[in-house]
Parts: sequence; C-alpha cells; structure tokens
Amino acid sequence: MSESQFTMFTTPWCGYCHRLKSQLDREGIPFSIVDIEQEPDAAFTVEQANGGNQTVPTLLFSDGSTLTNPSVAQVKEKLSLLAG
Repeated sequence: MSESQFTMFTTPWCGYCHRLKSQLDREGIPFSIVDIEQEPDAAFTVEQANGGNQTVPTLLFSDGSTLTNPSVAQVKEKLSLLAG
C-alpha cells in the first residue's frame, strides 16, 4: 500500500517523533508528516486532540480519530480496525 494511512503531526526536535517515524518505516507503514511549527492550522488540530496542548507525535486517522504518542503496536491495531 503506497498511500499514507494517517498523518503524523510532529516537530523537528521531538525525539519521540523520530523514534516512531523510524519504527513505522521499518514496518513499512505509510504515513504523511506535518510539522506543526511550520503549519499553524496543524498546531491547532493537535491542540484540539490534546486538551489544548501541542503534544507530538499526534496521529490523525481517516475516521477523524487521533492517537497521541502511540506505540507501533497501537498504530497497527488502529489500522487493523479501520481496515475492517
């Protein structure tokens, strides 16, 4: 599957983001990345998902749900649920 299955909101300095990105890449899970420091609207999306906090990584899925700082296992479980 070549299309991204979710969007990861991130910042360049976030260690948790870098770790999750590399784990997802190893698993071959496609995703798109949005840097919330470069995209003010994206920062607002992250704040809405996290009680006003800009907590990253925050993942936004096609059904509108989010996961904040998830493990790869949590991401895989969510994608499995979305796939039906």
